[in-house]
Amino acid sequence: MASSPGAPRAPAVQAPPPPEARTSERGSVSAGRGRVDSRAGHLSFCTKVCYGIGGIPNQVASSATAFYLQLFLLDVAQIPAAQVSLVLFGGKVSGAAADPVAGFFINRSRRTGSGRLMPWVLGCTPFITTAYFLLWFLPPFTSLRGLWYTTFYSLFQALATFFQVPYAALTMLLTPCPKERDSATAYRMTMEMAGTLMGAAVHGLIVSGAHGPHRCEDATLPGPVAVSPDATRLYSIASAVVAVTYPVCSSLLCLGVKERPGSSVPASGPGPSFLAGLVLTVRHPPYLKLVISFLFISAAIQVEQSYLVLFCTHASRLHDHVQGVVLTILVSAVLSTPLWEWVLQRFGKKTSAFGICVMVPFAILLAAVPTAPVAYVVAFVSGMSISVSLLLPWSMLPDVVDDFQLQHQHGPGLETIFYSSYVFFSKLSGAGALGISTLSLEFAGYEAGACKQAEQVVVTLKVLIGAVPTCMILTGLCILMVSPTPKVPSQNSSRRLSLQRWAPHAHGYTRQGSTNIHWCEVDRSAGAPRHVHG
Repeated sequence: MASSPGAPRAPAVQAPPPPEARTSERGSVSAGRGRVDSRAGHLSFCTKVCYGIGGIPNQVASSATAFYLQLFLLDVAQIPAAQVSLVLFGGKVSGAAADPVAGFFINRSRRTGSGRLMPWVLGCTPFITTAYFLLWFLPPFTSLRGLWYTTFYSLFQALATFFQVPYAALTMLLTPCPKERDSATAYRMTMEMAGTLMGAAVHGLIVSGAHGPHRCEDATLPGPVAVSPDATRLYSIASAVVAVTYPVCSSLLCLGVKERPGSSVPASGPGPSFLAGLVLTVRHPPYLKLVISFLFISAAIQVEQSYLVLFCTHASRLHDHVQGVVLTILVSAVLSTPLWEWVLQRFGKKTSAFGICVMVPFAILLAAVPTAPVAYVVAFVSGMSISVSLLLPWSMLPDVVDDFQLQHQHGPGLETIFYSSYVFFSKLSGAGALGISTLSLEFAGYEAGACKQAEQVVVTLKVLIGAVPTCMILTGLCILMVSPTPKVPSQNSSRRLSLQRWAPHAHGYTRQGSTNIHWCEVDRSAGAPRHVHG
């Protein structure tokens, strides 16, 4: 019997699907709810390990340069302290500038046979390997060494950014299953921690013979000591060992990880440009105060790391303990990370911030009593403070982003600008702090390559590892304590924000105009970032 045009149609009767089909339907991807087939999204152990291995090279190289580059430039390359400040400042600024540029170009690159992100990783590998090796090479000329090291340090920092951005963004293209992505990220974080330890340990062990007290035993006249061929050879060996991790780890990453094609679902509308989004974010008071506070804190940590080795070499009798002190800092930072994650959840984020100032009295103690037992105690406590200082901003940033989204009701693309701009400002603050502090050595009369420095230099080094970090940390903490606490979204609001974020991030890329795709994924349960870059 025919139905009338205005009557509702009866639903068609369909045969029930077989059990296999019902099982497949329950596990298939649901566009509305984001469910995925656990079997289709499963990552093998080999894939997770290979993905984690890809994060090792940058951490190895960053750890080695953070602790030993300044010592190499001053005592082996023997360039003036003023030029060293330009080298450090130029390199950090180039890394900061490359961060949004990398996100801009990678977001607009086309997919190739090997994927959209993997070609960037593989393409950067030979160039960053060469740049890192030449960064530690001693050229035969002396007049233009400052320009040589400025060029290759800037290239290394920029290429390291172009390597790290697509690598970290691969997390979203490994699998559509969030649980498997979390597991892969855990492998990556573990490997990166191992790389940080390996970089300082391997590089330090190889070059330890270049800075021993025997270097000055034959020196009869004051002034710079001739560069030993053994010192240049040791630094070349160390740089080659670190540089070779790039092609080896990149090859394993390419062989063991397959990049999935991204979703073609577009974002919910055109997003703002990076500059327009940046103006919106810096006008948000909680974000502005959070950024300013951690600019002081992160700059203090970088100054402490950079001058600790110089202090042990020229302002104390700790030549034989440099390697042990550096490793103590790194091991303490790695082992205390789970503890600080528990403290964050148990006592709150602002309460946990007081853990940063624990290192303040100990840093002053080391400057006053530079003995080996004190140095190891200070190194252990400093490692704990460094750990919480790295963990805390990435725990507080998601709350600030949620507060901004609830107040302004903008699309989900802006949270990437929050993260990328924080990284940008952090790198700039580190560049300024290291550049100015190294310039202070020039004013104090630091003589590159000299076995014994003037008393003013010794005092300056004590100030740089004691008073300067103390003032910067206390300033940052004061700003953080008086800043307003972002409103915690309700359960419904939190669910709505999560659904807004899933659409543009499901395929690992940000909306048009946003940059820095590697800061898209944040673990809200633990408050920890999925990536920490330097």
